[in-house]
Amino acid sequence: MKIIAGIIAAFLFSTTSLADMKVILLGTGTPFASPTQSGPATAVIVDSVSWIIDAGPGVVRRASAAHIAGEPALAQPNLSRLLITHLHSDHTLGLPDLIYSPWTLDRLVPIQIWGPPGTKNMVGHIEKAYSADLKIRLEGSEPANPDGWRTKVVETTGGIIFQDATLTIEAIPVCHADWDTAFGYKFSHRGKVAVISGDTTYCPALEAAAQGADLLVHEVYDSDALVRRKPEWQNYHNKAHTAGEDVGTLATNAGVKSLVLYHQITFSGSKAAILEQIKSTYSGPLTWGEDLMVIDLH
Repeated sequence: MKIIAGIIAAFLFSTTSLADMKVILLGTGTPFASPTQSGPATAVIVDSVSWIIDAGPGVVRRASAAHIAGEPALAQPNLSRLLITHLHSDHTLGLPDLIYSPWTLDRLVPIQIWGPPGTKNMVGHIEKAYSADLKIRLEGSEPANPDGWRTKVVETTGGIIFQDATLTIEAIPVCHADWDTAFGYKFSHRGKVAVISGDTTYCPALEAAAQGADLLVHEVYDSDALVRRKPEWQNYHNKAHTAGEDVGTLATNAGVKSLVLYHQITFSGSKAAILEQIKSTYSGPLTWGEDLMVIDLH
């Protein structure tokens, strides 16, 4: 496994990687409006096909940056497969962008979307909201193909959502506060396994799914800093997200080969504090994820 960090280093991945599967962190952010982090979005590239997990703010432009850096699977016409972990706004505000922008930049096929119950309703309302735009582009003077704006939505409550001769994708129900259905996603490809947690507190189902995984990309918060927040926020985050120590415990129990952090909630704390919390319960390879970081699995 090779981790290539940062925008400049990302220019190397087209010549240094021979992996069949790679993970690119398009956005590692949270609802906090960090100028250096786009909203949650992760690309898994399998045999040159891109699968995007979540559509946080900035997802399309981050995909474009990765394409410019040398990843052809993230060219605009190829952005046609999306997996949604749950319907919180910070994970879906980029959904209209992902539906319509690649279409105007020559995507010829409908975008396929998998997500929890409620996804069809959300997509349907987006299509109504952009109906005037659609009419002008299709019936006006601007050249536009007839199918690239369309959506194909599959709602699921978990389990295997895609399988072919070499790739299996599984939606793992996780524990995210008051949401009835939220997912992590597991990719199994030619003996390699990558798991992306989505938003979750410590979750036994995710731990079971991640057993022996080559890569676990997991969210985290600073547990020391949380105790300085108001009680109502402490209650919410304890039910919705995962403390550093618990991330480490899950990774240790699952025996993952590498742990990468994203959706890092520092509050008034720090990166250093979170890393120390995790290291108190996990001794394996640990990486603080940043936007446009590339992880090759080989």
